[in-house]
Amino acid sequence: MTQADMGIWPRPGSASEVPGNLAVAEVAPRGPALDVAAPESVTPQGVELRHLRYFVAVADAGTFTHAAERMFIAQPTLSQQIRRLEKMVGTPLLLRHREGVRLTTAGTVLLEESRAVLSQVDHGMRRTRQAAGLERPRLRVAIPPGLPEALAVATASRLKGTAAAADVDITWLETSLDPEFSLIRERQADAGVGWLTPPDQALPTPLDLMHLGQFEPEAWIPAALPAARRGIISLGELASLDVVHGPRRASSAIYDAWLAVLRATDPRFEFTDPPFRQSLPMTLAFAATASRPTAVLTGPRHLTGAGGPAWPVAAGGSYDMVSVRVDQSPLAATASLVWSGDLPRPLQQVLFDTADAIIF
Repeated sequence: MTQADMGIWPRPGSASEVPGNLAVAEVAPRGPALDVAAPESVTPQGVELRHLRYFVAVADAGTFTHAAERMFIAQPTLSQQIRRLEKMVGTPLLLRHREGVRLTTAGTVLLEESRAVLSQVDHGMRRTRQAAGLERPRLRVAIPPGLPEALAVATASRLKGTAAAADVDITWLETSLDPEFSLIRERQADAGVGWLTPPDQALPTPLDLMHLGQFEPEAWIPAALPAARRGIISLGELASLDVVHGPRRASSAIYDAWLAVLRATDPRFEFTDPPFRQSLPMTLAFAATASRPTAVLTGPRHLTGAGGPAWPVAAGGSYDMVSVRVDQSPLAATASLVWSGDLPRPLQQVLFDTADAIIF
């Protein structure tokens, strides 16, 4: 596969282009006014970037008090600016309550547009400063929690070394990526390691990727079951058990894909949320004492095929539960390094070289 095949060269576009129809200005516009009908409450100055930053801060913080602290301005000043923004837009954006604020329908729309505008502006300023030699190029890379240890270590160490050789800084973001990789598409991150199910999943423009390897989960089942002695369980046997997996918000792409596979065997199948998301031993203890035979399905952990452990596996603190392999690996996910095709060519080259060096 060549670099051209991967489409790693930047697509046409300008960092100065601002998405959406929202008019944004840092200063009041000059010149003759456009002959456009508008409510009398809309001031001629237009919306400024600081209004959008204040609005996003309040929406994120949930209260004016916390937002004012984060923005290092007085709360009355912040409240005044939000009221001015609402006056210019012509509709309430926030509903005030004693407990804090809640977005109106219009506020929800403006929040999404504001994030896109501010991200685009910040991206453009960063590229401008880099072009002027005022700061080193930087990659913001999302590493989801719960990645297989071998994958996380290989990706982080290789990317760090490749970036250092190219004189590029790395900012690490420990956060999950949704199936559409919105964090990257909305320019809140430049790249990230994510899961694809299926591996040929089409990605929205302008994303590019390279596959790193295919991983499958561990299925922990009661040691008394016949499948425990074989070290392998069929999909039908697994679907007949209560299966603890999730929660969905932790990795919606994998959750939905694996649920669909199990429902193809049993249309009524449903996952059970784990009682303790970050503690496998605690979840195994609950499963071992359940009133019905219960399995625990982890996230992707081992390379499919020969890369997995020798099953069955029983570890200390497993509460008479053993780990087995799901026959023929129907539950698997492809780990991929995903990045924005709008990145400058040298940054895309760093990501391409990193992925090319760590393919399992």
